[in-house]
Amino acid sequence: MKLNTNSNAYIIIYSAILVVIVAFLLAFVYQALKPMQDANVALDVKKQILYSLNIRGLDGQEAEAKYAEVVKEEKDVEGQKVYECNIKGEQVLVASLKGMGLWGGISGYLAIKSDGTVYGAYFNHESETAGLGAEIKDSQEWQEKFIGKKIYGEDGKVILSVVKKVDDPSSQVDCVTGATLTSNGVDAMLKDCLKNVKPKAEED
Repeated sequence: MKLNTNSNAYIIIYSAILVVIVAFLLAFVYQALKPMQDANVALDVKKQILYSLNIRGLDGQEAEAKYAEVVKEEKDVEGQKVYECNIKGEQVLVASLKGMGLWGGISGYLAIKSDGTVYGAYFNHESETAGLGAEIKDSQEWQEKFIGKKIYGEDGKVILSVVKKVDDPSSQVDCVTGATLTSNGVDAMLKDCLKNVKPKAEED
């Protein structure tokens, strides 16, 4: 019996078989590439942590080696990832950060010295305006403004802030020009994510 290739039944069956084959191939490719994708994601996280420790410009192997050298322990504090690090004999705690910007999620890592001041900072974003809100990720100069700032006040509360007008240079960083809402998101993220994370010297 000759198939009627112009019939609706033939077209539907042919399309269904084609969809199944394509779906199978995509699933196979996804599973084959997943270990590589997971490894790339893990490496990116390690690089971001190193960025917060003011260690930049390393390739993949160099970053893996440096991370293994300086990061001594990873733990959870109130559901938040923190990393105990040693930089040339100095104890530094790196806290993971997550919040909301203007157009999507923002994140980052803040490295904290034992005296409660900022050792270094790195911020990232899912989707912010290029040249404005995206500067929280793209501007190393802006990230470096956090270095040396006080994080905690006398009462233990987080005083590190991102503001439009700096009144206290010891604990405040001026916001990204033209990106007030994203900067507000960074400020809120710092307040929320650092309230339960303190270096050992601060806990004593």
